[in-house]
Amino acid sequence: MTHPHDAHAERLRRNRLTRRDTLWLFAAGSAATALAGCAVSPVSGKRIMVGMSEEQERQVDTQQAPHQFSQDLGAVQDAEVNAYLGRVNQSLLGQVHRRDMPYSVRALNANYVNAYTFPGGAMGVTRGILVEMQDEAELAALLGHELGHVNARHAAQRQGQALIAQVAMVSLAVATQDSAWSPLIGLGSQIGASALLASYSRDNEHEADALGQQYLVGAGYPASGMTQLHALLVRQHKEQPGMLETMFSSHPMSSQRMDNAREAADTRYAASAKAPRQRERFMDSTASLRRIRPAIEACKNGELAMGRKALPEAQRQFSQALQVAPRDYAANLRMAQCLQAQGQAREAQRFADTARNVYPQEAQAHKLGASLHLALRNPGAAYQALDQFDRLLPGDPGVLFMKGYALDGMGQGRRAAEHYAQFLQISRQGDAAQFSVNRLRAMGYVVQ
Repeated sequence: MTHPHDAHAERLRRNRLTRRDTLWLFAAGSAATALAGCAVSPVSGKRIMVGMSEEQERQVDTQQAPHQFSQDLGAVQDAEVNAYLGRVNQSLLGQVHRRDMPYSVRALNANYVNAYTFPGGAMGVTRGILVEMQDEAELAALLGHELGHVNARHAAQRQGQALIAQVAMVSLAVATQDSAWSPLIGLGSQIGASALLASYSRDNEHEADALGQQYLVGAGYPASGMTQLHALLVRQHKEQPGMLETMFSSHPMSSQRMDNAREAADTRYAASAKAPRQRERFMDSTASLRRIRPAIEACKNGELAMGRKALPEAQRQFSQALQVAPRDYAANLRMAQCLQAQGQAREAQRFADTARNVYPQEAQAHKLGASLHLALRNPGAAYQALDQFDRLLPGDPGVLFMKGYALDGMGQGRRAAEHYAQFLQISRQGDAAQFSVNRLRAMGYVVQ
């Protein structure tokens, strides 16, 4: 009996890939391993079980954070917005317990409502949550909460590198559920990974709230910034309770968390009540995002429609976004993905090209462009696009597999085999790994 991958490989050889074949490409994924040990909490001074050392926390940030931030479509292109977030974060760092960590923060082009941090303090804040906020005190509460997770070592204590393994595997898990919907994997892994990074136990969330409130008051903000942040999250959860990407989705906002923050603001931190909320400075510094808020909302709605596989509705939402912001990177990239999923590769390429030209330093448009080149029977151009991705964001196992796939389509079997073999050293799970094994065997290689 002929294996489906054999027929797929024959279509690749003949440059007759189907729509399903090219969408399937995004099924590549990767895995990681877990470590465990003991350490002392820098906050409580107590012994805690952790999954990694401080040096490993730093390494995870260096190796994994750039890939997740790229999945969230990179930092917003307004340098002032990112500089502003950096200044607010810097004002909090004088209060934290672990002052030697390599903290950083950036506003991301993602449209969903979330913020998350890697174990070493590399933090991402989506533009989707920034346009929902009302003042700098609320932003300081958000950043303080994330700093609380880092300082209490919640990521390391909770799962250590097992968390990172889960994050890395989200793309693979989504892909294997329905390979026909692989263009949504970029969206699924983006949301799924950041949801994992923002998901903690109830005790962890309470501790991060308390630390965040302590940090923001120490930095000169009113403690009510935390209660205002909680109100925003409760409102978001009520308005769209089914959204995976809602912040703290695994542990929805509880009345106890809100009550604790309010009580602390009214008692322990009562003296902070008259501290400036810095609304005008916040509004001025985030004005470029607020101008395109309708586009951000439309993109978010379009992504939710894609998740439901309601592609005509998604396309309509992305069209609305592009009417507001025709040069918006996220809107052009999502429109390209939506059109690709509908089999309109040539039209999709036009939007992918626009996205790439608008933001040439961000990698995702190059990866999407590669799959579209394959759909349009141009594996050479696909390889060039993947090579550019690799220069911008090295170390993506999926791109390693796709480069082998493109070389296979170009008739360069030996080089393709090298890429398949390298990919199998990283991952042995999923359709991409099985395809690699089958192709190597078909080429006459012995696969252990």
